Amino acid sequence: MMLIKCGNSISCPILSSVVYKSMDSNRTLFQTKADIGALPFGYRTSKPIVYVSHKKNYMRSALAVPLIQSSLSHNGRALGRPRVLENKGKGKVGKKEHHLWQRRDSAQSGQKALSLIRIVSELPNEKEAVYGALDKWMAWETEFPLIAVAKALRILRKRGQWVRLIQVAKWMLSRGQGTTMGTYDTLLLAFDRDRRVEEAESLWNMIVHAHTRSVSKRLFSRMIALYDHHYMPDKIIEVFADMEELQIKPDEDTVSRVARAFRELGQEERRKLVIKRYGLKWKYIHFNGERVRVRTTAWDEDD
Repeated sequence: MMLIKCGNSISCPILSSVVYKSMDSNRTLFQTKADIGALPFGYRTSKPIVYVSHKKNYMRSALAVPLIQSSLSHNGRALGRPRVLENKGKGKVGKKEHHLWQRRDSAQSGQKALSLIRIVSELPNEKEAVYGALDKWMAWETEFPLIAVAKALRILRKRGQWVRLIQVAKWMLSRGQGTTMGTYDTLLLAFDRDRRVEEAESLWNMIVHAHTRSVSKRLFSRMIALYDHHYMPDKIIEVFADMEELQIKPDEDTVSRVARAFRELGQEERRKLVIKRYGLKWKYIHFNGERVRVRTTAWDEDD
């Protein structure tokens, strides 16, 4: 039934004397009054319907009846817009979700990474010995421990153990795992630091042919930096030509290296053209907690 809160008291409207016969002769339908005077400002109350069964001697409501606060006080003054007072019950327990994918467990991946580094550090610099030990390390794994290997590569990079990093990365790629741009960038950096230019070129050619339209600016910058460290200006120009063909805008360091390569090759006009097209006259850096505008290296060299 409908309960109406008027001020601090709760009243119950009397059922109407109007009786409606239902299609079923076993029950009689009663309806409450719609104009009980609780909401005189055009707000309609819900009309709950109560069924009375003659067989089972009980009453049940067909609608959930809300508790409505009256808009009138006891002396007839308006109290404002009526509001529905809902009963706060306990929330229903949600259904258990069943996921169709298998979640990769990253627990103890740090310990696995340290174990991998300890095993590799005790091995000679032979491909068969390293690959055999790594295969034995992951023999009892249900799936490839990609998270542990990625952490191991990160630790080896911080320690500067480039030879071991190259061995672990090559082993991972030979198993068809970790073929991402981040892995390629780390491997190119290791080749640069270990002075393996030919292996870096082989890897770079594979990347360009396999991922022509998805090679990132970071990898182009990494390869140009590698050639710049080993004083190969003609190779820098070749990589930069691929960048322009793919419409990849170089960053400031890459522009500076390309301009230096054109200067070493004696092509001043192209150097000025590159600086004019891609060079930025000003850049912003943080100095003593403030954002300061300074001139870029390329424009300083041009002056």
